[in-house]
Amino acid sequence: MTRKTVRIAMNGVTGRMGYRQHLVRSILALREQGGLDLGDGTVLWPEPILVGRREPALRAIAERHGLGEIATDLDAVLADPGVDIYFDAQVTSAREEAIKKAVAAGKHIYTEKPTATGLDGALELARLARQKGIKHGVVQDKIFLPGLLKLKRLIDGGFFGRILSVRGEFGYWVFEGDWQPAQRPSWNYRAEDGGGIVVDMFPHWEYVLHELFGRVTSVQALAATHIPQRWDERGKPYDATADDAAYGIFELEGGAVAQINSSWAVRVNRDELVEFQVDGTEGSAVAGLRKCRAQHRSATPKPVWNPDIPATEDFRDQWQEVPDNGEFDNGFKAQWELFLRHVYADAPYHWDLLAGARGVQLAELGLKSSAEGRRIDVPEIAL
Repeated sequence: MTRKTVRIAMNGVTGRMGYRQHLVRSILALREQGGLDLGDGTVLWPEPILVGRREPALRAIAERHGLGEIATDLDAVLADPGVDIYFDAQVTSAREEAIKKAVAAGKHIYTEKPTATGLDGALELARLARQKGIKHGVVQDKIFLPGLLKLKRLIDGGFFGRILSVRGEFGYWVFEGDWQPAQRPSWNYRAEDGGGIVVDMFPHWEYVLHELFGRVTSVQALAATHIPQRWDERGKPYDATADDAAYGIFELEGGAVAQINSSWAVRVNRDELVEFQVDGTEGSAVAGLRKCRAQHRSATPKPVWNPDIPATEDFRDQWQEVPDNGEFDNGFKAQWELFLRHVYADAPYHWDLLAGARGVQLAELGLKSSAEGRRIDVPEIAL
């Protein structure tokens, strides 16, 4: 067995997502299992280089996990020929320039989304990467969630018949930051810093819908700023200039219609923080982060509307739990493994920068739809 060390420049690991999901639960988890076995006698050993602006924070993380390399000079890291992959989990406004530098340096690219602040920038990144001949991938973690993997199993097995509609509910109450600390950073609520729930969540909805049900062909959205004032990390009040809720209707190739509500100003009255209900001619299912429940046509009850008497049956009890039928790894780690296999074993991988650009496009058109109060077609994009 040959061990190959893979040096990965990880930019943005001091943030919640970069640290928790990508460093700890993905890269360090791969190290804990002994590396990634490619099946040809080679084991990949990921060696992260922690990159960022705040040296004390980087050093604290490195010491906590016994890591040896930190850097505050991105240009110097990218100039190092021993660095194989550049990963970006920075704020969106800083991502595009950093990825351009990494592409120019010939590094393979793996990045969070959105890949850029606008479609033109996202397409340029995809073009530059293709011209350079590097491999590139975009995090699309939701499709690796156990609940959605079970949902895909139902789709692939023909359970639904013809799919008619998808209804999604996502969100939770993010505290304003005055009497309780906010669970999300303040930049999320400032449009000038790249914040907003449309630019955050519509890229997720694009790939979920695209991968499971069909390409999005039109969008009609209403974005709102329900909480106009919030308090930042220093306890200072600021005006929320970005949308904190979005209500979208998406037409899909093949005729299905998806309606997805996204909000950081909603209190949770559902089993999980995100749920999708799929209705088809032969059956329906409700999928969340981990669970999936289904109801076949043959087991569908026959409700009768009568507001004068209390309901005599528990409709939720009439749904059947979809079994795991397998082990589900952390979704971020699972996609990291696929990307590393793509880079070092040439395994197929289609969640690239062009796929990321589709998400940026949907967010951009969603905001345009909201501003103009109309339905907007979503054209196919290509390089």
